[in-house]
Amino acid sequence: MSRMPSRCSPPIVRCAALVLATAAFMTALGPDEAAAIEAAKLERAKLATIGVLEDTQDQRTPDKPGKILVRGTGFHLRDGYIVTARHAAEKQDVTTGTTIQKQIRILTTDLHELTADLVGDSAFMDVVVYRVTEAHRPKLQTSVSFAPGDVQPGQEVFTVGYPMGWGPTMSFGHLGNTNTFLQTVDTRLIQADVAACSGNSGGGLFNEKGEVVGIMHAIIQTERDDSTAHCSRMAFAIPAILAERIVTAALDGKPLTFSKMGLQMVAVKDGTRWRMAVKDVLEPAKSAGIEKHDIIIAVDDTDIQDAAHLKNYLIERTKPGQQVSVKVRRIDTNLTFTVTLGGG
Repeated sequence: MSRMPSRCSPPIVRCAALVLATAAFMTALGPDEAAAIEAAKLERAKLATIGVLEDTQDQRTPDKPGKILVRGTGFHLRDGYIVTARHAAEKQDVTTGTTIQKQIRILTTDLHELTADLVGDSAFMDVVVYRVTEAHRPKLQTSVSFAPGDVQPGQEVFTVGYPMGWGPTMSFGHLGNTNTFLQTVDTRLIQADVAACSGNSGGGLFNEKGEVVGIMHAIIQTERDDSTAHCSRMAFAIPAILAERIVTAALDGKPLTFSKMGLQMVAVKDGTRWRMAVKDVLEPAKSAGIEKHDIIIAVDDTDIQDAAHLKNYLIERTKPGQQVSVKVRRIDTNLTFTVTLGGG
């Protein structure tokens, strides 16, 4: 029986085993899979990974040190910039509701607790960027980078994180569907068969080169017991090709804009195949000549499967002001229009 998706960050996570676990890895597959990836790549990914501490950590004092509570995972990109999942850094406020924290506390693998200030975020894609204060940046041992290009099903991957606040641990697996969707975020996700639990949110999903191909976002529990931890081997990540756009905009201090074509779509039967037809047409598609009831076939020679596919093609592959070729079927005739994309 399928289950509703569960975001990877837990409400409060015990981390009593943290100190003992800093050198321990949890391998979801056997040693042969781990050995296939160079040890140096694994070590770099581990050292670049950080734990996101609970927002209650700032209430500790020398007289009341309290416990170390890790709620999520992140990674050091470069120059003190920390990337994680936005929901792993949210805070519940009785007055304002859910808000993004202006400052978080992070934990390095060698147990340095550092503060990091908000740089920028996207609730649309569940990504947030923080920056460690300059004085503490030398304590970040290393960094990782986003992988160039997109990913392919079957690709070998691994993740480093703090499942249930324990870690850092490693889990190995392969990519499944690289174009799937959940209702937790307004973009496509990539599926991976890595073991993940509450607390893995925001961690890097790495390829065999140790490059980030995704940011851990959610899991679907195939078995569930409300008295146990949320864990699964069906994990989903924000594609790096999308996350990098958010991070770049945040670092540049610019608002993130996406291309818009101005089409409202509805599913229709086209012979034996379901396709998307234009329910309503707005600018700039209207000026280009696209009309209501046109069936969208392709954009720039990429076959469009559904409205989500079109939306993500525009987000990932285009920029506002760019011209794209749109192939449609109008009754029994195939037509091609050039649309200059809008933005917003």
